[in-house]
Amino acid sequence: MLIGGVYDARKEVYRILIAEDEPRISAFMEKGLKRAGFLTNVVSDGNVALDTILHEKFDLLLLDLGLPAKDGKEILRELRLAGLDLIVIVVTARSIDPQSNEMIYTYADDVVNKPFLMRDLIQKMQSLLRNT
Repeated sequence: MLIGGVYDARKEVYRILIAEDEPRISAFMEKGLKRAGFLTNVVSDGNVALDTILHEKFDLLLLDLGLPAKDGKEILRELRLAGLDLIVIVVTARSIDPQSNEMIYTYADDVVNKPFLMRDLIQKMQSLLRNT
């Protein structure tokens, strides 16, 4: 895996699901993560995101809250109720009300606000993945 631009053969390759309905943002995330050595899948719908997570193995989910069909909060709740121990980073442009904030921080491992720097997102991801 590429770590800070240097290939580190000791690291496994992590599979990341990007659940983001804005094509520009998902393309930016996918490009940056691939460049850093991650394997990525992109989905743009909440129902597809949940189905993909339930049927494929991922190491981390980057989850937009404003997905069509099923929003990010519903996905978080269903993942945790199903007992899935998947690292989830919520990536959002929304301001989060106090009640949602508590629920999100209960079910998600971290939150990244849009706009963000790719290097900051990758650092958060690497930190969470190292601790699993």
